[in-house]
Amino acid sequence: MIQRTVLLKFAETTTREQLLEVCSRFKALQTAVPGIAEIQAGLNIAEKSKEFQVVLMVRFENQAALDAYTVNEDHQAVVAFIREVGRLDSIGVDIEI
Repeated sequence: MIQRTVLLKFAETTTREQLLEVCSRFKALQTAVPGIAEIQAGLNIAEKSKEFQVVLMVRFENQAALDAYTVNEDHQAVVAFIREVGRLDSIGVDIEI
């Protein structure tokens, strides 16, 4: 199993409602993309690294599922929305679990 964790940084003009919509759209991918075992998304509540407002985590059954996810049109639509609402930067990491 592979876990991908992504931290997203948004513009100051991005609203809380838009951040919550990012989380909602991301969570909806669980039923839209094959090979996803689990998805978590939420607003960062940590005192450190506050500049990253949204945390996304997704667990994939295997590397093939991760590879398919990256090009999936539903995932790409969420990526486009994230850019549209003011994404400035992101950090993503993958680990085997």
